[in-house]
Amino acid sequence: MDLSESFWNNRYINHDIGWDLGQISPPLKSYFNQLTNKNLNILIPGGGNSYEAEYLFNNGFKNTSVIDLSGAALKSIKNRVPQFPVSQLIHGNYFDLTGRYDLIIEQTFFCAIDPKLRSRYAQKANALLVSNGKLVGILFDAPLNMDKPPFGGNREEYLDYFSPYFKIDIFEACHNSIESRLGKELFIKLIKR
Repeated sequence: MDLSESFWNNRYINHDIGWDLGQISPPLKSYFNQLTNKNLNILIPGGGNSYEAEYLFNNGFKNTSVIDLSGAALKSIKNRVPQFPVSQLIHGNYFDLTGRYDLIIEQTFFCAIDPKLRSRYAQKANALLVSNGKLVGILFDAPLNMDKPPFGGNREEYLDYFSPYFKIDIFEACHNSIESRLGKELFIKLIKR
């Protein structure tokens, strides 16, 4: 299965991004609106067009970074938000990233990587977070595709990946998903062990 940089660039260039809402996800917007510490060091892995990064940055969370394999996706963010610091648009592989973050935001990346890497994703998130750091976001709660992203799954499967590295604060069905995703998304808030 080819999930290389060229694969992702082609998907963005050809607008073959059916998972992309074209706006911030309502569950994440609601969560962000509750945050009061604007100095949080935030990472959005596999951020794609990252309307979440745009929303955070425009609302004063200036320490927000996005990492993505796709230069085309990062260019999209920079075009929409010209003042977004280039140094915080990281062109690279999440699994090679170093640094320390207070908060990692999950929005479709976990379900875009090869499912064989899911345990490694959880381990990497734990390694990137500071003590008591949080992994917060949305996971698809549906079977979806087997041969191309997005790949689905379910709560029980996902708990196996995250439980060794995180204390589970919230891991439940989203109550405020967009209509087309109602009943197909889980909201997670996990705290580093």
